[in-house]
Amino acid sequence: MSKVRKLGVAAGVLGPLGLLLLIGSVVGLWTGYHGSTVRSDSMAPTYEEGQQLVYERVDGTRVRRGDVVLFTAPERYGFDGPVMERVIGVGGDHLVCCTGEGARERLTVNGKPLDERYVADGIADGLHRPYDVKVPKGRLFLLGDHRLNARDSRFFADDHGGTVPVGSVRGRVTGDYTAPVLLGVGALVGILAGLTGLGLGIAALALRRPKPVPVRPPWMAQV
Repeated sequence: MSKVRKLGVAAGVLGPLGLLLLIGSVVGLWTGYHGSTVRSDSMAPTYEEGQQLVYERVDGTRVRRGDVVLFTAPERYGFDGPVMERVIGVGGDHLVCCTGEGARERLTVNGKPLDERYVADGIADGLHRPYDVKVPKGRLFLLGDHRLNARDSRFFADDHGGTVPVGSVRGRVTGDYTAPVLLGVGALVGILAGLTGLGLGIAALALRRPKPVPVRPPWMAQV
């Protein structure tokens, strides 16, 4: 196989492969993951105001108790932006606040005390406003980790016990960056492969181009 043909074959493989890899990686990042900035301390100490985080786009039916999610509820908060809170109850759960007092205060879910090591200062509620909620199917009961500074499901008891529909969920906060990092690397590899293929293609075309035949002036013609 000639050098020109080898260059052409390499260009024909690397170019399209790099383009496909780039497009697939970018689409995967755009549709699967997004970044956000924490805009309040309602989730402190788990997430501090100003902190950058990554969330994966998931359907609300896939979230579970303990997940931190971003959701929208413009009718409650007066804006369309996402709100970040923790899932405490899913459809069918029975939540009661609270048993015990002070550091021993606990929410119960389906009759069992909930171990919430993530709450600020160990305070499970702190508002002294008892509630007893049966989470409707297809809805979620959400609380902030900073219970003394979170305007969460407790404040909207008249609206389905404070719960929100699973369809309002926009994503789940993740601490595992493996997938987005791999997709980012895939995009870079795709760019490099595509540029390499383009360069090889240009080189192949240059080598295929016939060399100009020198033309001698008439006075240099041999008799």
